[in-house]
Amino acid sequence: MDHSGHGMMTDLPPFTLGRGLAWSADPFFLVACLLGLALYGWGVLRLTRRGDKWPVGRTVSFGVGVLSVALMMCTRLNDYGMVMFSVHMVQHMIISMVSPILLLLGAPITLALRALPPAGRGRRGPRELLLMLLHSRYMRIITHPAFTIPLFIASLYALYFTPLFDFLMGSSAGHIAMMVHFLAVGVVFFWPIMGVDPGPHRPGYLMRMLELFAGMPFHAFFGIALMMASAPMVGTFENPPASLGIDALSDQNAAGGIAWAFSEVPSVLVLLALLFQWYASEERRARRSDRAAERDGDRELAEYNAYLASLNARG
Repeated sequence: MDHSGHGMMTDLPPFTLGRGLAWSADPFFLVACLLGLALYGWGVLRLTRRGDKWPVGRTVSFGVGVLSVALMMCTRLNDYGMVMFSVHMVQHMIISMVSPILLLLGAPITLALRALPPAGRGRRGPRELLLMLLHSRYMRIITHPAFTIPLFIASLYALYFTPLFDFLMGSSAGHIAMMVHFLAVGVVFFWPIMGVDPGPHRPGYLMRMLELFAGMPFHAFFGIALMMASAPMVGTFENPPASLGIDALSDQNAAGGIAWAFSEVPSVLVLLALLFQWYASEERRARRSDRAAERDGDRELAEYNAYLASLNARG
């Protein structure tokens, strides 16, 4: 395929979904996706062989999350995304807001901690290094809302509205780095909010919802800015190849609509997941309370009744 100086594909036919979904693998992401699936599968197999259970839903969620990355980066959507703002925005939104949610619901860190063997007294193996990372100051900083929310916002405004985006799109390495950045930003933003894995910051459910909605209005404003612009705002997409038969401004408006829509859809999905986790947490707490009551003959209730009786006697 022919590339111009900015990595653009100059001979692409007009976009259709069928053409976009045709196989065209990026080697980096293909290897990364296969490695991710292999490592996760190894962990599940190791637990199964020793008689431990691992929820099927987590495995499915992680697998779909990896496949969503592969769908964006190992098909011709990636080729079209180099020259069409709208297709690029689909890539960005999926990789930064859908894939991270699915990967996090797969609880890969919990799986690793359960599957990796301890290194032994006084030694450090992969499991110990992972625990050190989880408890490190670095991890506390990058998962704190004061860091994750501004980073989530800056990944839109500071990238697209400065020359940085054009610079990164000018090379294959820059494009890969940008997509990895999108995925990483999504993971660190959603991890404290709805991740199943242990982490340095795990606020209450109400605070998690506030964190979720703190960043979403800026996402919507970004989409609206693109939709209302009267001229192309990103140099990379100013002059799309004639073979595509598209208008740069119309394509930018479509990209803005996609960004605006994605500020709503993942928010609803995460909110539903949070509500389900909250409900499940309350159910577990109630069961623990019931078991404690059975063990001690409901001592707490008996003591409370005795307290009320003493108050009545004083009266």
